[in-house]
Amino acid sequence: MSPHPFRHVYITSTGSYFPGEPVSNECIDKFIAPLNGKSSRLKQRMLADNGIEHRYYATGPDGETRCSAAYMAAEAVRTCIDSAGLTLGDIQMLCTGTAGGDATLPGFANMVQGELASPPMATSSHSGVCAAGLAALEHAAMALDGARINRALVATSEVPSRLFKRSRFASRGYDIDFDAHFLRWMLSDAAGAWLLEREPCGTHPLKLLDVHLRSFGGDYPVCMQVGLAAKSSQSYLDYESFAAAEADGAYALRQNIRLLPNLFDVAIHEYVRLTQSGWIDPARIDHFLCHYSSQRFAPVVRDLLDKAGLTIPDERWYSNLKWRGNTGAASIFVMLHDFLQDRRVKPGERILCFVPESSRFTVGYVLLKLRTRSLAAPSGVHLLTRRFRCRHRRMTPTL
Repeated sequence: MSPHPFRHVYITSTGSYFPGEPVSNECIDKFIAPLNGKSSRLKQRMLADNGIEHRYYATGPDGETRCSAAYMAAEAVRTCIDSAGLTLGDIQMLCTGTAGGDATLPGFANMVQGELASPPMATSSHSGVCAAGLAALEHAAMALDGARINRALVATSEVPSRLFKRSRFASRGYDIDFDAHFLRWMLSDAAGAWLLEREPCGTHPLKLLDVHLRSFGGDYPVCMQVGLAAKSSQSYLDYESFAAAEADGAYALRQNIRLLPNLFDVAIHEYVRLTQSGWIDPARIDHFLCHYSSQRFAPVVRDLLDKAGLTIPDERWYSNLKWRGNTGAASIFVMLHDFLQDRRVKPGERILCFVPESSRFTVGYVLLKLRTRSLAAPSGVHLLTRRFRCRHRRMTPTL
């Protein structure tokens, strides 16, 4: 493993979108109503463990969807390119990552492109859970580094609230197992976008050093899923009807929490392997953006790092879980956006992003570095200069 293969890839702008106002723990029942007598007790237990105080829902108190996953992704994209002083005509590729778009097909990237009403461009749709955005990022980065394109957008979006509304469970008499209850009070709706360019444009371009993704789907059974029966691998497509699949719980989002400890063991072993290969040097990590679904898992990660002798000091950690909730594939994208608003990153500092995915155990790491030589200029002057350059010296793909 040679560190680090990407030579000409920079994150030059970020954007995010959250539907509506943040929903506090006190108001959560208006959106995610209790199902039965156990629901309230489980909710209190989950909220005490996960440390989430606010989250966002694209579904309203009436259960109606207020904005689609594609709309949210498009809004994050618009924020991202507006901040960069560009237009959709300046972009040659759109890559997306999501656990579930608005339709089984077409691909989510094409749906987002349609929502944007953008000019023709290359698209790539990546499906999964938390690491789906990193798969989209890696795809875009390889196209940039290979000089096939000059600019790409990576967009992520999640709307799990549509799976959690009370009406979804009516066919089962509102009686569901713990694995289906578990995530109702943890997941949040959001969208995030990053702009990638071959040149270090903008005032604070982050050089993408590398993306490392590794799946362990051959070693472990499914841990988190939608579309399979609760007690078998039968697909929702194998039932006599969709109604029969729903009645049997095949549409419920489940997580087997008994398998979760294995995910962190796998993730830390991979971290050790990357350290031994020279891909990561913990002493040179200035900021650690750690994605986890619950605050109770943060000490688990710390303990495993300590045991490996590869500790990253607590003051270098960053998480927005408390006020954003767990936003799945969008998580690390909105986290970096929030981080850049909250923290001051110095030129030359390195950022390590960590994304464990529980669906069938995928581990993702992203290594970034703030460009050493800043291109700082007053924001208004920078945007005007950039718009002039894009209009009069448009960059074209090299094939």
